[in-house]
Parts: sequence; C-alpha cells; structure tokens
Amino acid sequence: MTRVLVLGGTGEARELASRLADDGHDVTTSLAGRTRHPRLPAGEVRTGGFGGVDGLAAALGEVDVVIDATHPFAATMTEHAAIAAGRTGTPLVVLRRPGWTAGPGDRWTRVGSLTAAASAVPAGARVLLATGRQGVEAFVDVDAWFLVRAIEAPAVLPVRAELVLARGPFALSDERALLERHGITLVVAKDSGGATEAKLVAARERGVPVVLVDRPPLPPGVDVVTGVDEVLARL
Repeated sequence: MTRVLVLGGTGEARELASRLADDGHDVTTSLAGRTRHPRLPAGEVRTGGFGGVDGLAAALGEVDVVIDATHPFAATMTEHAAIAAGRTGTPLVVLRRPGWTAGPGDRWTRVGSLTAAASAVPAGARVLLATGRQGVEAFVDVDAWFLVRAIEAPAVLPVRAELVLARGPFALSDERALLERHGITLVVAKDSGGATEAKLVAARERGVPVVLVDRPPLPPGVDVVTGVDEVLARL
C-alpha cells in the first residue's frame, strides 16, 4: 500500500483518487477550499492550504509520493509542490491534461495573462467571460458588456455585466444557445483544456473570435504526464 497525497481540485484528481482507493492505496486529496461545495473524491480529504512550502514539506513527510493534479493555472501550488518535493526527496508527478489547439475556422488570439486579455477586448464588445471568478477583477474597468460565468460569485463585477452561476462542462447545444441569446461577439477563456471546450466550438461555428489566456509555465525538471493511466504507471 502506497501513501499518496493528491493535490486536487480537477476531474482528473477525482478519477485518480477513486482508482487509487480501488487499488488499495492510502490516498488523501488536498483541496484549496476556494469552492464552498466541491465534488469530493474518494479517500481522505483535507481542505485549506498547507501554509506555504514549509507546511507542505512537513506534510510530505507522511506520504510516499505526491501527485499534483491541480488546475493548470494553479501556478503557486505547483511551484510549492516542486520545491517541497525537492527538499524532502518525495517523488512528485505533475498531472496536466493537454491544452486546446486551434483548428480550421477558429479565430483565436493567445495572450500571456488576464491583464493582456482585458486589453484585447474591443470597446463595445459583448463578452462571454469564462475565466473563473478569480479572473474577473482584471476586466472591471473594460468598456464592454460581460456575461460572467463562474461556479461561485466573484468579489467584483464589471460595471456592465450579467452573472451566471453554473458548473461545467456544458453541452454544445447549450453553448450555442447562450452565445445566440446574449449576442456574444467575443469569448474570453483560459486554456484549461479538457471537457469545457464546447464554448470554443460554438464560437467557431458562429465566427466569434476568442481570446485565450495561455497557461503559466511549469517549474523546470518536474515529471509531467497528461493522463491518469500515466500516473498509475509511474506508481
């Protein structure tokens, strides 16, 4: 039996925890606690941060391996995991689902940050803002109308905005209807990858441009895999 700490918060993390538990491993998933009603994985669950690198390093003393299956934009947690694992000698595997790739008909503009994405919004646009609640603040002063979609309400909203609280992934038919109903002329999203790409397909079909925020870089030297099967193979 291997003692595994999963840094979670994604669908892949939940699948991994379930399969580890089914295989008889001692699995604990750590959730950041930013969502009040998260989907809980199998095994033990701890909520809240570790108190920085020192706290995480202390926690790694109780496990055999750590799997970082956090969101691709959880850069701070991934950096802390790499430092703490290096300090303690704990094996670390980073699980990152592949990002999205533009295809024929896509009108994407890739940018390096939320600030750059806000600067790329033309005045008067009608924007589907699908960056999560923590990304909304960058768009507060932008001269556009925003349909803000998030799991929980953000702390602030743009002056002209409508808030939709919903948890994806969303069906393509629903995304088509959403863009049409609100007259969306621009989609702004993070390159999260995975099953939430229906909004990008709907945008392609309607000829709506997309501003896509690139992922932050991973720490150098970490062992990166793209799927749960690869994680289990490492174990």
